[in-house]
Amino acid sequence: MPGHESDLDSRTMEERIEVQVIPQDDNWGDNTTAITGNTSETGMSMEDLTKYPFPKDFTPGVGFNCVRFMGTAVAVILSLFGFLSPVAMVVLPRLDIMDWTRRPDGSLVDSALVKVCAPECEGLLISFAFKLLILMLGTLAVFFRQPKATMPRVFVFRAVVLFLVFVLTFAFWLFYGVRIVREKRTHYHGIVQFADSLVDGLLFVHYLALVLLEIRQLQPQFVVRVTRSPDGETRCYSVGALSIQRAAVTMLEHYYRDFPAYNPYLDMVGRKPGKQSLTGFKVYDVDGSNNGPNQSVTQGRSRAVFAAAARRRDSGHNDRFYDEQEYERRVRKRRARLLVAAEEAFTHIKRLQEEQGPAIPMDPQEAAQAVFPSMARALQKYLRITRQQPRYSMESVLSHLATCISHDLAPRAFMARYLTQGAVVMSERDYPRPVDRWVLVCEHNVVREVGEGVQFRLRHGEVSLMCCVRRLPHFSVTEEVVDPKSNRFVLRLNSETSV
Repeated sequence: MPGHESDLDSRTMEERIEVQVIPQDDNWGDNTTAITGNTSETGMSMEDLTKYPFPKDFTPGVGFNCVRFMGTAVAVILSLFGFLSPVAMVVLPRLDIMDWTRRPDGSLVDSALVKVCAPECEGLLISFAFKLLILMLGTLAVFFRQPKATMPRVFVFRAVVLFLVFVLTFAFWLFYGVRIVREKRTHYHGIVQFADSLVDGLLFVHYLALVLLEIRQLQPQFVVRVTRSPDGETRCYSVGALSIQRAAVTMLEHYYRDFPAYNPYLDMVGRKPGKQSLTGFKVYDVDGSNNGPNQSVTQGRSRAVFAAAARRRDSGHNDRFYDEQEYERRVRKRRARLLVAAEEAFTHIKRLQEEQGPAIPMDPQEAAQAVFPSMARALQKYLRITRQQPRYSMESVLSHLATCISHDLAPRAFMARYLTQGAVVMSERDYPRPVDRWVLVCEHNVVREVGEGVQFRLRHGEVSLMCCVRRLPHFSVTEEVVDPKSNRFVLRLNSETSV
């Protein structure tokens, strides 16, 4: 991706210029890194990371947006159809659209019974209005929210609820057209009662939807273990009775909140340039001489290669252990230097605030630009050794420093963002994005409920989440009554004790 490579190149050049402006520290000579990527194909440095572009973001198109909001649009249409139907049933007799006084057989109906509302009818209308208001507020508060995920299959329970709303409303309109509009067998009080019955039915459907979509999943029944590949970060979460696709969405919510951001460049920690494994070498006789002294020479060379490979394999864990120890020591050392530099920089800001004499007023951005050079070198060294340098630009660091200065935060509060990889949702590389596309891989139908032993995988670029489901056991808790008489003790003394 040329765009990403150009951005990373410009970011790296900006950071190089900033380091050259700051005076060099002689105490860091032993930690100076030699860049050998230009002369060695196996060398690796932070400057070479520009050759590995970030994963391409998923850009949703018009078709994806249509699919994303299709379920919400259908739910809104059916809900409005069900909500406005009782109102229309009550209002239609009041309008002069059709003749409500003449039946199909030619008999007349008293117009006073059709349009006049008695006191008992008015009380029923008040109850009808409050029921509609409660139904509208409950529906808006519980169900009409922005969809947090686009699932591969239809949400079965939601489809069932919408189907019930449609069938109930259609049935009431069918009887309304036949028994009231056509035959005109009832008066206005009966019409209001008929519409009020529809509102009662919609309220019960709303209660059923609340139980199926919200309350049913609250009781924990399963534990899902989420393992991220390739770094092996693992968490466990409890879920209720959910379908596989909804459980996958729930695991993604926990992942973005609880998991640290994945840094692929940390996989290169401890790998020294030029180290190659010898265990995969094979020895061939390219000259074709299988007899005579050449055969003994070839066999001797092969035995030497295999012996070296065995020694290399046996000492590999030692090399890895000492490399990791050395890396941790360097990280702790640069972290300490960074904290000291940050504390010293913030101390200068406090002295300017407490100074009583003449001083140059500065806004937070100018103050950040004034004190940042004193900690820039230490910060860059720490970000380089923790492989976070591609994630932060000079502008983002200055903006964060200005925010901390304006809110009077401590130096450790400023450094908290850089001392750890941070949560996925707080990573500038992984978030914010309007849409994150994940692929759900499962052997079972994703609309079925999760159960014992169900496994599914979520894949997004180079990151993969393996989810394994286990059922929580039934807990049998028994009670044991403690006798107060048995809860007494005697102190025994003898000559051998120190009491």
